[in-house]
Amino acid sequence: MRQGLLGLTAAFATALPVLLGLAAAHAATPSLAAQTNPRRTPVVQVVERVSPAVVNIAAEAIVRQPDPFFGGFLSRTRRAQSLGTGLIIEPNGIVVTNAHVIEGASRIVVNTRDGLELEAEVLGSDRDTDLAVLKVQPESPLPAVPLGSSTDLLIGEPVVALGNPFGLSNTVTSGVLSARGRTVPSESGERLFSDFLQTDASINPGNSGGPLVNLAGEVIGINTAIISAADGIGFAIPADRAQRVVEDLLRFGELKPLWTGLRLITIVPETARREDLPVERGALVQQVFSDSPAQEAGLEEGDILVEIRGEPVTSREDLGSVIYSVPVDTPVKVKVVRGQRELEKSLRAVRPPEGLGLRFLGELLGLEVVLREEALLISRVDPRSPAGRKGLRRGDWIIAANRQRVDDLEALSREILRGLDRGNLLLLVQRGRYRYNLSFSL
Repeated sequence: MRQGLLGLTAAFATALPVLLGLAAAHAATPSLAAQTNPRRTPVVQVVERVSPAVVNIAAEAIVRQPDPFFGGFLSRTRRAQSLGTGLIIEPNGIVVTNAHVIEGASRIVVNTRDGLELEAEVLGSDRDTDLAVLKVQPESPLPAVPLGSSTDLLIGEPVVALGNPFGLSNTVTSGVLSARGRTVPSESGERLFSDFLQTDASINPGNSGGPLVNLAGEVIGINTAIISAADGIGFAIPADRAQRVVEDLLRFGELKPLWTGLRLITIVPETARREDLPVERGALVQQVFSDSPAQEAGLEEGDILVEIRGEPVTSREDLGSVIYSVPVDTPVKVKVVRGQRELEKSLRAVRPPEGLGLRFLGELLGLEVVLREEALLISRVDPRSPAGRKGLRRGDWIIAANRQRVDDLEALSREILRGLDRGNLLLLVQRGRYRYNLSFSL
């Protein structure tokens, strides 16, 4: 027994210097709280990194209103101002925001966090994606944060929204990424936006155009508040799609149409039951145009698109969301159901041939149009066509398409292709003193 105690005493004596050394080392090492400030959370660090590139945008427009004292025959003007948010993506003064923030503006002012007030010009705007690019002229480089990627997002990961809701500058809200690939209507109901990110980070009027950021400080989306949503739900345009649109706006001043050669119809369970289709969700190929990328890919009328780039297809808009998120002429893997078989195809989207929209105007609607005195005159109408059944006739004038004024054949052709993407074309037609809005399914 005594021998055992002596052994323990010797062992303790041997270990004592080691224990004392560990204690001294522990005393010399500061605690975790002492090493880092626990208040500087990842959210705080993201805000510190990104917020210098977030700007306030004030857009001023001149609005004409009928004067009630003169029976509406005279009009008076007033100045209207909208507020929004933007993100500086290049130090030389390139700013991304929402198209609806600057729509119709006669003057745009960008205010930086440092107090600079800079007038901006619009380099390009696209209403269908709700994105616009502005340019300011700074005297020195501005803090900038580039658009990141939205390809590997994690549902449930923390996100931060920065902006100026209700004109309250430098506001930060946080939440999680709730969903991807949302298709939602605009507040007016006249447009359908697809492939949106959904978040529970609060996004309100004035947040429009600001960044949605992950905890790595990467811009994964551009916030938008154009949708009438329930409390606690916000939406953002994915960064990959925003990047693709911004490239076109910087290069051409507009988003150039793309062409696959497909006419699609969204399949819902009711349609699937009525038509005895093999799937309840997808996009039915209504037509494959000749000499098109779709024909080259081997797609056929009656095929059902059920998957694009590994993601399920829930509407015809899903294809547009993908092809406008990748470089032009990039092969995209699609899965189709043909009868009882599943097939994989590789589909590309290319720049459309010149005059393609006008070809469809004739083939799909039965109209021919010519340019006369800087206006578009309907020169022929097939009486058995959709245009003929709507009552259009030779000598009518086309004033606008998809609510955009069209003064030349190229502009009309472009809007027809936009309508083909959406499945609907809206024409404003004038006959004598009267104007009519006519809608056509494509």
